[in-house]
Parts: sequence; C-alpha cells; structure tokens
Amino acid sequence: MPDVLHHLSGTPVLVCAADGPALRGEREAADVIGEMFSQGATWAAVPVARLTDDFFRLRTRVAGGIVQKFVNYRLGFAVVGDISRHLEAGSALRDFVGESNRGTQVWFVPDLEALRSRLAGR
Repeated sequence: MPDVLHHLSGTPVLVCAADGPALRGEREAADVIGEMFSQGATWAAVPVARLTDDFFRLRTRVAGGIVQKFVNYRLGFAVVGDISRHLEAGSALRDFVGESNRGTQVWFVPDLEALRSRLAGR
C-alpha cells in the first residue's frame, strides 16, 4: 500500500503505509521528505512498524538523525502507534517522548485520531 496524503484538521499529512520500507536512518527519512514535498505535505505520520528497534534505542542516534532531518526542513514528524514495549526499556526514551510531545514538530501519538486532535489544537 502506498503512502497517502490526508488532510487532518486542515493540515496536509503524508500517512505512511505500515508495510512500506523501514526508516533505518537519514537516507530513508530523506526519501519520506521528498515524498512529502512532492505531495505538498507538512507532516509525516509514520507507523511504529516502519521504525526499527534502533530508533527506540537512543544510544544508536538513529532517532536523532531521523528527527533532525525533519526539523531541518521545518516539517512535522509523528510516530503513530503503540510504543509501550519500547518505553519499558528505560527512562531516556520516556524523557525523549515527553519532551517531543511538549514541542510543535515531533510527536508520539497512539493513532491518527490523536494526531488529528493535536493538529486541531495548534
């Protein structure tokens, strides 16, 4: 299934398919950003299934590299889905998620409806 542009609360969001290629690092993040530009999206909604376990192990710096790509282009990046098993692994990820969710560009949400609500509240 391809990535599809949706408008959530008036915001163009590229909703990435769960069965698409994994975002293993900055190269794959750049591919998503290119697709966002071609479709006119300002946010990407990336399912947890598209992220490798290394994304959730902050010491690997995979998350930092991916997130930084989106921030550099002033694009929103939402991780969509259940990350509870990753949160159980340590406090660093919990802190990162909490800090991200207080910001305006990177969010961790349980589903697209939660993303829609966050976008509506901006």
